[in-house]
Amino acid sequence: MTVEPNFPLLDEILGQWTDQLGPDLLPYRNHCTRMLNFCFALQPGCTAEEREQLIIAAAFHDLGIWSDGTIDYLPPSEVRARDYLTARGKTEWIPLVDRLIDEHHKLRAYQDARYPLAEVFRKADLVDVSLGLVRFGLPGAFVKEVKTRLPNEGFHKKLMSLAGGWFKLHPLSAPPFIKW
Repeated sequence: MTVEPNFPLLDEILGQWTDQLGPDLLPYRNHCTRMLNFCFALQPGCTAEEREQLIIAAAFHDLGIWSDGTIDYLPPSEVRARDYLTARGKTEWIPLVDRLIDEHHKLRAYQDARYPLAEVFRKADLVDVSLGLVRFGLPGAFVKEVKTRLPNEGFHKKLMSLAGGWFKLHPLSAPPFIKW
């Protein structure tokens, strides 16, 4: 397994959101890039089209936090991705990209056979969010190398801050992005 430190399409998409992402651009970019490395390691036979779909979904999957300033960020993230796909004439990808984004915080395995990449995407995000504690069979050395080459840059601190704010207001409720 080789770490891919750059995905030009990811950088192109995120470049359109620099003002909204502000100082969180690099932390979010690195999170997306780590996640994509985990996706491609978990699903090594991805076609060029699947790679592009995963890159697009990664770029938008948490973007609603910044584009719309909300912890309930899955719906606006999906809208931003749909707008992007529509503008590029790829509307047939919308159902898949919606599933990738909407189900990436599902606590149980995603089992809709129409969208097998949704489970790969969910697992890859969990590998990164758990800081590699959950690896789904990925070699520890690979996860460590990805984390070393693409440092956190405060991404998890930002997530903890957002979650802390939610739990102060709703101590007995899971955040709206968590799915069972």
